[in-house]
Amino acid sequence: MSATRLLVLGIVRGYGRAHGYRVGNDLLSWGADEWANVKWGSIYHALKSLTQAGHLLDHNDIPGRTDYELTERGEAEFMRLLRDAVRRPQPRPDFLGAALAMLPSLPRAEAITLLRERLATLEQTREKAQAQVDAWAEPPHVRELFGLWEHTAAGGADWTRGVIERLEAGAYLMAGEPGSPGKPGSWPQLQNPPEHPAP
Repeated sequence: MSATRLLVLGIVRGYGRAHGYRVGNDLLSWGADEWANVKWGSIYHALKSLTQAGHLLDHNDIPGRTDYELTERGEAEFMRLLRDAVRRPQPRPDFLGAALAMLPSLPRAEAITLLRERLATLEQTREKAQAQVDAWAEPPHVRELFGLWEHTAAGGADWTRGVIERLEAGAYLMAGEPGSPGKPGSWPQLQNPPEHPAP
C-alpha cells in the first residue's frame, strides 16, 4: 500500500478538483515530506499513475496546468486504502499518518469499528511478543528485540484506545455529519466558509 497514493487521492477528493501544485502544497504544509517521505516527484508520479489506472480524470482547461478529479473507481480505491490503513497496523507510520489525515472521510461508526480491529491486532501482537520475551534463552540480547515489539504494540494499543474513546465521545466531524470535511468536494468551503450576517 502507498501512503502517497492515499494522500493524493484524498486531497483531490477533498477539493473535488485540484492541480498538482495544490496537492503538493497541502502535503508539504502537513509535513508529509518527513512522516511519509512525500516529495514533489512522488506526488506527480502518483498523479500520473492514478490517472493511467483510471482513478483520476485529468483536465487541461487552463493552459500549462492540469487539474485532477476523482473518478468512481478512484473513490473506491481511496476508501479501500483508507480502510486498510486504519484497520491494519504497519511497521511504518506513514500509512497510519495518511489515514489520520483523511479520517473524517469515514462515518463515525465505521471508523470506530476499524479502529477496534486495529486494537485487537495490536493486542495480539503485544501478547505474542511478551511470550517471546518470556521464552527466549539464547542469545540473551535478542530478548530486547521482542521487548521492543511488545512495547511498540502496547503503545499503539493505548493510543488506539484513546482515539476510539474520543470518537465515541463525539470528537471531530465525521462523514455524514453537518460541516464534516469528509464529503467529496467539501474542502473549499472549509477554507472559505460562507459569511453569516449578524443577527
